Amino acid sequence: MRVLVTGHQGYLGSIMVPVLRSYGHEVIGLDSGLFADCILGPAPQDPPAIRLDLRDITASHLTGFDAVIHLAALSNDPLGALEPRITYEINHQASVRLARCAKAAGVRRFLYASTCSVYGAAGEEAVDESAPLRPLTPYAESKVRVEDDVAAIADPGFSPVFLRNATAFGFSPRLRADIVLNNLVGYAVLTGEVRVLSDGTPWRPLVHARDIAEAFARCLVAPVDAIHCHAFNIGTEANNLTVADIAGAVVDVVPGSELMITGESGPDPRSYRVDFSAARDRLSYEAKWTVPEGAAELYEKYTAFSLKMEDFHERFTRLSHLKELRETGILDESMRFVNAIA
Repeated sequence: MRVLVTGHQGYLGSIMVPVLRSYGHEVIGLDSGLFADCILGPAPQDPPAIRLDLRDITASHLTGFDAVIHLAALSNDPLGALEPRITYEINHQASVRLARCAKAAGVRRFLYASTCSVYGAAGEEAVDESAPLRPLTPYAESKVRVEDDVAAIADPGFSPVFLRNATAFGFSPRLRADIVLNNLVGYAVLTGEVRVLSDGTPWRPLVHARDIAEAFARCLVAPVDAIHCHAFNIGTEANNLTVADIAGAVVDVVPGSELMITGESGPDPRSYRVDFSAARDRLSYEAKWTVPEGAAELYEKYTAFSLKMEDFHERFTRLSHLKELRETGILDESMRFVNAIA
């Protein structure tokens, strides 16, 4: 299958591409390069690619593909809160435009990276895909809008599927340090402290980046009637943990580290547990990585590749990295490269 992966030079894309290739798919990337240099350890082997801002996509870019896997986005809640207009422009409007262009070009499958954060403050009961969507941030709201708008253009020749990923964790050669497990392990390695700023009680569902890639690979080849216009929560109930539980797993892995729950940021309204049974039942899919295994992997890679505090805070933190690109004139106010490569 010939597959276009948007955001192939991101945290998830750098894991996704080799997984898809291992299943024999021909992979082409599409990325503007915002995070191409955010590398820890050996650089990944990128596929042939289209260097393009997502907002500039046309149907002609998508001719000849069997499927599009759409990962590209301004990812995370702090960034979305800083620039909500640009978050909606890229994450919502450009994503829907991509889907419309894919349909016009004859692409038959459209796999969209959504998020379990669409459930927002869902309480103590584990939510399945039929639960009310209560997004609390511009980032999560943009994901809900894309699901709605892309579902509206589905037809027998164009099958979208919405993969609502739990919070990702695990090592990627293009690292992200601003997601909870990656962040806590990094602080433990660099400072000896596992610092939790909330009271530690919010629930989080977690899933390894490789397990996300495997779920997308499964959806590429699943029978159309199993995936057509469906949403699937991607993760495992075993990784529904409180933030304090996640922090405890880090203390168990990083020698000499100490847990500190400060509560200084106050209560966090984002708390939800997730039911992942639909993916098991309809796709025969099961996430495999546990949080302790992910913490051990991160500890091994961070130490092997000599993670540094400056890189942890700047290069591998999305908000800091993009601020730096703007302040140095590499990006303009709209998050476009000033000297774009045609």
